[in-house]
Amino acid sequence: MKFILKTILLLTFSISFSQSKSIDLKVNELLKKMTLEEKIGQLNQYTNDANPTGPLVVNPNKEKEIKGGLLGSMLNVIGADRTRKYQELAMQSRLKIPLLFGLDVIHGYKTTFPIPLAEAASWDLSAMEQSARIAATEASASGIHWTFAPMVDIARDPRWGRVMEGAGEDTYLGTKIAYARVKGFQGKLGDLNSVMACAKHFAAYGAAIGGREYNSVDLSDRMLWEVYLPPFKAALDAGAATFMNAFNDINGIPATANKYIQRDILKGKWNFKGFVVSDWGSIGELVTHGYSKDSKEAAYSAITAGSDMDMESNAYRNNLAQLVNEKRVPIALLDEAVKRILRKKFELGLFDDPYRFCNQERQDAAIFNPENSKAAREIAAKSIVLLKNSPATGNSGDGILPLSKYTKTIAFIGPMVKPKRINHGFWAVNLKEIDSSYIVSQWEGLENKVGKTTKLLYAKGCDIEGTNKAGFQEALDIANQSDVVIVSIGERYNMSGESKSRSNIHLPGVQEDLLKELQKTGKPIVVLINAGRPLVFNWVADNMPTIVYTWWLGSEAGNAIADVLFGDYNPSGKLPMTFPREEGQIPIYYNHFNTGRPSINEEKLYKSSYIDLQNTPKFPFGFGLSYTTFNYSNLKLSKTKMKANETIEVSVSISNTGKYEGEEIVQLYIKDKYASLIRPILELKDFQKIKLAVGETKTVKFNIDNNKLSFYNEKLEFKSETGDFELMIGASSSDIRLNSSFELIK
Repeated sequence: MKFILKTILLLTFSISFSQSKSIDLKVNELLKKMTLEEKIGQLNQYTNDANPTGPLVVNPNKEKEIKGGLLGSMLNVIGADRTRKYQELAMQSRLKIPLLFGLDVIHGYKTTFPIPLAEAASWDLSAMEQSARIAATEASASGIHWTFAPMVDIARDPRWGRVMEGAGEDTYLGTKIAYARVKGFQGKLGDLNSVMACAKHFAAYGAAIGGREYNSVDLSDRMLWEVYLPPFKAALDAGAATFMNAFNDINGIPATANKYIQRDILKGKWNFKGFVVSDWGSIGELVTHGYSKDSKEAAYSAITAGSDMDMESNAYRNNLAQLVNEKRVPIALLDEAVKRILRKKFELGLFDDPYRFCNQERQDAAIFNPENSKAAREIAAKSIVLLKNSPATGNSGDGILPLSKYTKTIAFIGPMVKPKRINHGFWAVNLKEIDSSYIVSQWEGLENKVGKTTKLLYAKGCDIEGTNKAGFQEALDIANQSDVVIVSIGERYNMSGESKSRSNIHLPGVQEDLLKELQKTGKPIVVLINAGRPLVFNWVADNMPTIVYTWWLGSEAGNAIADVLFGDYNPSGKLPMTFPREEGQIPIYYNHFNTGRPSINEEKLYKSSYIDLQNTPKFPFGFGLSYTTFNYSNLKLSKTKMKANETIEVSVSISNTGKYEGEEIVQLYIKDKYASLIRPILELKDFQKIKLAVGETKTVKFNIDNNKLSFYNEKLEFKSETGDFELMIGASSSDIRLNSSFELIK
């Protein structure tokens, strides 16, 4: 049997190696036939004249350039018929090199899943891989070869609008999610149901100063390697075909022109074989940065730093030929970039059949598959976080949720209740030819759930923004007629996303005032908060009995919310970002370093604290409630001393002690008590999501190895150090249920 397995492995490796060698030969043969202009053409990407994700760009020479073999890729071309049209133009070129079609398929194509930050709240890696796979299936059937996802930037500042596009603040969780999403999107490159993944934004874009989009970052190499780079390495390990530059600078050098990031780390130390694409116009923006004198110098800086493809700045198109002729850019450097792009086109099978992803029948079958909607509903429910569930005012006992399906009258109030497209959130693909009937509004979700057994009353109450309170009275009138009031509020769906930084992340408009008036009715109130980032809502958190954070959940939002409200799904989501009390705490994250004067129990005098605000967040990283309760017990370690080549097995018993079946995310944290460099107060190092029936107990096991104890030292070596470690098992970063300790010895 060992011999057979060894033979199979050798054959698999041999086939893979021969295929790789065969593609390399084909790439080299094609390269020999290409003119300088055709090579440069492969390094250019233009947007379609419609559906822009950046400034609208209309290029009247686009079709002529495609026919001339002077364009390598396009973005924002949506649909099998449209991509085929442009590919047919490419097939009229001299060498018939096919185009690559890219699109921001961030959290779904036609079937829209929760925004990535919401999905991260599920802590369900298989679900995230599944949603990416479905998105890839739909997109690839519509002629798309390449998605500009996943965004794997670690973000610790909720003012930054693009937190909605990532996995939150934690490097370990973000690394696991990056790997899962790449696997989901890409699968085996070349399969008809796969698209190329693009890890972005390389690197440290999430550390933008002040949470302001496109802003500079200021961080040490140690923070770069320890916090911001690991998710990118995980994406590469998962096979990500492409990387995208960040807009920001790193140590004063814009990422697009940063050799340290691209050549030394990505293509050098990590041996990345794919290609790097600029973000929209970022090569041209080297001039605006004050780094390059003009577009020609920008092109020189970017190509020599390792940026292979120019997205919509025309810097390569207009300047590379001259730079090569002047011998400032060696032809070998240009050829390297071209080879990387051609190789991916061969791997996708586009030279064998340039239209293999442009099939109208396959497109229709993929995007109207009812199983996709079913999956979107399940994943949306998993992404919901229950923040609070107290009894109605003046009552004792269980919380308001889950609601009874026999509730006689429900008042459903708020500006988010009946609109449809808002549930998509930011970065949703705009399929103009498909109406919004497939999106389930929150109102429709409740209607579908209760049928005719419950009377539903509706009032908008107020707008998301503005000061108009004219709708308050109607809302109060129907609230007084009801048994339960559900209020759906939050930020506008496009208040989060690219170029959507906010200095004030409180609830906008008079939505909080509406809740204050509704509270006076004495009715049980359930608050749904729709947002793409952590918001500040202190009055609501302190005064409303039940709060459900619904983020933006996608095309099945209404059904998923109803499933949770009525207990058909017991909420299991946990926060992937810390929720601040006020903007003055930002940046705020759980795994910060200690100080020589920590504030213990909110001590303030001569401590690291605010005189006017608590240090602790409103809701901590990893927090989320359930309709049931879980007991943690029987923590065991296989040993209390370990060497670097050994492993400690950790086991813990988790019991469902409540009234409902439920899922718990068991979180393992470690603290390095002393080291040559100060370490965080605790760090997530593992987690498991388990399902328990009422009264059931399961044993959860973790392994602690040397990798979990290592960090980047002063020499940027990833190593562990001997010493004492504290192990913590809990339900969140601030709800540690069990503790133990162990020692790493020589």
